[in-house]
This record gives sequence, structure tokens and C-alpha cells, in this order.
Amino acid sequence: GPQPSISNSEGDLLFLLDSSGSVSYYEFSRVKEFMWDLVQPFTFGPKDVQTSIIHISTTPTMEFPFDRYLSSGTLQQAIRDTQQLMGDTNTGKALSYAKEKFFSNEAGARPDVPKVLVWVTDGFSTDDISEPMQLLKDMGVTVFIVSTGRGNYLELSAAASQPPEKHLHFVDVDDLPIITKELRDAILDVIQANQLHAVDITSSSFRLMWPKLLSQETGYYTLEYGPIDDVARKRTKQVPGAHTSLMLSNLAPETTYEVALIPESNVHYFPPQTTRVTTLAEEISPAQVLISESGPHSFHVSWAPTLDSVVGYQILYGPLPGNSVKLLEVDGKQNSTVVENLAPNTTYLVTVTAVYKSGKEKSLSAKACTQEEGSKVRHLRFEDMGPNTLKASWDSADGKVLGYRVRCRRQTGPLSVISVSPQIHSVVLTDLASGTTNKVCVKPMYKNQTGKGLCRMVHMQPATEAQGYKHRQRA
Repeated sequence: GPQPSISNSEGDLLFLLDSSGSVSYYEFSRVKEFMWDLVQPFTFGPKDVQTSIIHISTTPTMEFPFDRYLSSGTLQQAIRDTQQLMGDTNTGKALSYAKEKFFSNEAGARPDVPKVLVWVTDGFSTDDISEPMQLLKDMGVTVFIVSTGRGNYLELSAAASQPPEKHLHFVDVDDLPIITKELRDAILDVIQANQLHAVDITSSSFRLMWPKLLSQETGYYTLEYGPIDDVARKRTKQVPGAHTSLMLSNLAPETTYEVALIPESNVHYFPPQTTRVTTLAEEISPAQVLISESGPHSFHVSWAPTLDSVVGYQILYGPLPGNSVKLLEVDGKQNSTVVENLAPNTTYLVTVTAVYKSGKEKSLSAKACTQEEGSKVRHLRFEDMGPNTLKASWDSADGKVLGYRVRCRRQTGPLSVISVSPQIHSVVLTDLASGTTNKVCVKPMYKNQTGKGLCRMVHMQPATEAQGYKHRQRA
């Protein structure tokens, strides 16, 4: 699905795309989808991320320069329109060509921004890659390799930037989405390293990170932040020069903040760094209320999720119909409670209200039914009525029983369910095969729920023992 937008990232990102005849049309289309998924959250522009594609084929070809597509929509369409060239897998030639384009004005590359190469390959190359790849890395390019084939691990791990466990991935072409987030985060580590940026963004907080510019002895930072549409709420903090991160909390959800970091150095001048960060939508609690462990005089109420922004929960409950309600209050860290001292065989309306630190309240209701007092079947008995036939009988359950449900699960043969009126306390079960063990359960039915049932296993005598059959009661 759509990813949160990632800004405050500046870098030239080049895809080295295997467009040769060794790649099937299906694999090529899957790799194009992967490329778009990888970059889709980025913000594109001359002060943000720029992207280009170079084809690996007999002769390397640039699909488009870095500065041509500077919006998500146009870049997505350009990637979709990219056509496979076929030809040989001359990766070494493509790497030499990439080195030229990475640092050329005509290709739209920018000086003094991080350079990232993502090479997607089936693991095969017809020419040498070691020397041109090393030249790229010596010039400061960070190299990530995604191999969708077997490939030579030693060769590819030497070609990727170090350490290989962060820069080299082996994955089937159908499983590329598995590595998308991990690879994107690793690219972000490169292109955000020299920028003020935010991580760990929630609905009410985010952590700011920036490069080490000062020390405790050479100065301090002034940090200014506030909602972009409310200048009056701008705040200022002073941060020691040794720090490179700061957590900002108690923020408003779904709000874009303008942040400025001003290095106050007594040695060098450092220009201020700015960024914009949008907090996430506030997660709502309760989003779910569950009733369980219902008895004649109590039931268990639980809810989810539990959030740090909630200070407490109020549980209102009362019988339906009716106007009398009672209140229970629990701590915001709890997600359940037991409601007690209730009337049996009664429907209750339960409302769980979350009280947030901001003063807001969110509520969700559910119905709960208490059980009938003593609502269970007692003394289930069996009586032989002839070959393959039994009579099951039981004592009546307490309370206002609407009927009984008898379920017979045969060892061989169909499952049967018989419903009888509340005045009837026995049924005849037929078609019980000789020598089999069968399970019989009886449950009382009430207005709001079923009561507690009673189950017993009953064994039918083998056919040979049925000779000289006598009518008898079975315990």
C-alpha cells in the first residue's frame, strides 16, 4: 500500500537494470515494480532525491537523466514505460558508463550529494565487473546489489559496499517485496546522513537526528519547531553541542511541523538545517471491545489497542432495557476488567470510553448477556432400547428453559442434533453401530444464550454380545 512520504533526503539514486536477453519478460516487469515500490515514498526534486536508470545490455543505455522526472507521478510512469533492450549482459561496460553519468552535469547529477547505485541482476555477467565497480566505490558511491539468481556470492559480496550483509541481497524475483523496506532504510541511512531528519514518527512524537557538527566545547544548537500553519505555537530549545539527536513529544496528531536546527559555533559558521515532519494520525482506542467468561453474575470486558496517549478508561454498564448505569474506572495501562454483581439471564449494554491526555474521549459499546442461574444439565443417563438404539435422559436445568438441544456425534455415521421442548427430558437415539463409542451432549437453551451442557461417551456392545439381549438400564 501507499507509504508515508519521506522528505529531507538528498541524493542521486541510480538503478543499474539488467535489460539483457538472459532476463525473461516476466522477471523484467517484476523488477520494474520493485524499483517503483522502493522509491515511491521519496520526495523528488533538485533539493531532494533524483533517480536515473542505466540498462545493462550489449551497449549501456541511459533510460532518462537524473533531473528529468521530479514528481512521483511522472517517475512512476517513466519506470512503467521502460522497455527491455535484450542483448548481452555487459555489466562491466555499464558500470564504466555509470561512473561517467554519476558525476556529469549533462546527466543531471549534482556535486556534493550522496551517490547510491542499486544493481539488480540475475547474477550473471559476460565481462569483468571488479575494476569498474571499485572505481565507483573509490569515488564515494554506495553500492547495493540485489541478485535474483544464484550468482557468485564471493564475487558479488566483493562488488557490494561493505559490510555485505547490509548491501547485498539474494532473493527470488517473486519475493522482492520482502526486502523493499530493509533496502529503502539502508539507502536512507546513506542519503540522510548529512541532513536533519526525523525517525520513529508517531501521532504525538518524533526523534530528530543530524550529523555531528559541533562538540561540547565548540558550541550548541538552537532548535526551533512548530506547526507550519500556527506560527504562534513555535517553540525553541537549546541543545548541547555534543548531541546529534533529540526526541520531541506532546505533539498534535496529523500535523506538519517546521523544524530548524541552528548550529551556534564559536569556531566555524554552519548554515541552519531545516526539515518538515508530519505526525501520524492518532490511533483510536478502543477500536474493539470483547465480552468473555460470562457467568450468572459477572462477565469479563477487554478492549484494544492500549495507547500511551490514553490516561484511563471508563466502563459504563447497565441492563437493557433500563436507565440505571454503573461506572468502573481503570488505569490507561490496563486493557480489561471484570464486571461483577450482575443479575442473571440479563442483557447489559457496556460502553468503554478512553480518556486521552489531550482531554479527548473515544467510546465503543457492546452487548453482554449473563447466564441463567444454575443453567446446566445434570445427570445424563442412557438406557438400552434394542440393537443400535439408546434412550438418553436428563434432569431439568434451572431457570426459564426454552428447550434442550441434544447432539450425538457417532463414531461411524452422521452427526445428529435434536431440539426438544422444555417439558421433555429424554430422546431416543438410533443408528448407533455395534461396537462403537459415541459422544452425546445435552445443552439447555435460554432466551439470551445456551447454558452449560453435559457430555458423556457411550459404548455400544459388539453384535456378538447382543445375542440373548435383555432390556437393562446403562449407568
